[in-house]
Amino acid sequence: MASLMTVKEVAEYLNVHKRTIYRLLRRGAIPAAQIGHQWRFDRETIDDWLHQRSTSSGMPKKATILVIDDEDMIIELFRETLKDKGYSIRSARNGLDGLQLLNEADIDLVFLDLRLPGMNGAEVLRRLKVTKPYLPVVIMTGYPDSEVMSKALTQGPFALMNKPFTDRDILAAVNSFIKAGARIQMEGL
Repeated sequence: MASLMTVKEVAEYLNVHKRTIYRLLRRGAIPAAQIGHQWRFDRETIDDWLHQRSTSSGMPKKATILVIDDEDMIIELFRETLKDKGYSIRSARNGLDGLQLLNEADIDLVFLDLRLPGMNGAEVLRRLKVTKPYLPVVIMTGYPDSEVMSKALTQGPFALMNKPFTDRDILAAVNSFIKAGARIQMEGL
């Protein structure tokens, strides 16, 4: 059965004011069903709507996600999880290659392992923040209490995903960044 939300719930879900939702409803700009005198929103339809908005208004047609990890299995999990959702996946197996890709391609989101051959993830994050301070980064680690993690924490805000993780964790992380981008665009309505 579909999970239906009220105006208040969808406003909280999108992290906007209820007035923004009513404004979108008046314009017919948000998918909803009117049941009696109440508006209801299907969660999956709202997620699809957000994804469509993010790809058609200011963000790239396909968000490009960079995965920097030395494990082929991790990179393949990202490819299998996100390719069919319309994302372009780039990958690097070490920090230097990852930084080079960041300079060559228009990257929208980075998933970065902390333990990499050569240059560790904390150093990659430090260099990345110098050239692209607003680029969202999700740190992936199986060692959240490590010294490398402590060094990464000094580089500023980022999201954290503990290993092992699943395809659902990947989708949740990606969707949260897409939702944040769509929310910023909605606030301008």
